[in-house]
Amino acid sequence: MAPSTDLRKWFGHKPERWPEFRRRYFAELNANPATQTLCDLVEAGPVTLIYGARDEIHNQAVALAEYLREQA
Repeated sequence: MAPSTDLRKWFGHKPERWPEFRRRYFAELNANPATQTLCDLVEAGPVTLIYGARDEIHNQAVALAEYLREQA
C-alpha cells in the first residue's frame, strides 16, 4: 500500500508538503481496490505498518494509519 513512485518522489520527505502528500495519498488509496482488503485485515485484528523513512512523523505508514482509522 505504498504511495506511487511519482507521489513519493514529489513528497521527498519535505514536511511542508505533508498535508498535500496526505491528500494525494488518500486519493490513491481510495482508487486502489486492494485498500478494502487491508481494511478487512484491520477489522480482523492487529496490523503492523512499516516504513523506511527516517522521519517518524511524516511518512507513509503514519498517513496510512490515519487513513485506516478514518475508514473504521
